[in-house]
Amino acid sequence: MSDPTQRNVQVGDRVRIAYTGCFADGTEFDSSRDNEPLVFTVGAGEVISGFDKGIIGMVQGETRSIVVAPEDGYGPHQSEMVAEVERKLIPDDDRLVVGNYLEVSTEDGNTLEVQIMKLTDTTAVLDGNHPLVGKDLHFDIDLLGFV
Repeated sequence: MSDPTQRNVQVGDRVRIAYTGCFADGTEFDSSRDNEPLVFTVGAGEVISGFDKGIIGMVQGETRSIVVAPEDGYGPHQSEMVAEVERKLIPDDDRLVVGNYLEVSTEDGNTLEVQIMKLTDTTAVLDGNHPLVGKDLHFDIDLLGFV
């Protein structure tokens, strides 16, 4: 019988990992280390593509540091996801603070989380891009095992 710790991760494998995600300056934006490990199927689109690519070839017990470029992460910033709207059209005007997030309804009935980027007396600039869009993402990954 082969040693499972020497098996390399391949597309289609279901894996269990622990990870920490940081920006280039070391600021942490996400981690599974104080929670349950992340379990996903490699190549199934359950995580960003750079994360999938970054763990290919790892063996159980291995630790790897990767950098995911925007094109393999959350993509480039999309200017069409930014809109300036009249404040009077936004319910709960008292929640309008630069940096806060609001949930808005789209024309097709879905909801979208937007961040308040700028406020004037009459308008609000809202950004519907994912908060990690356009950024290089640094991950330290531990392959805990196969599921």
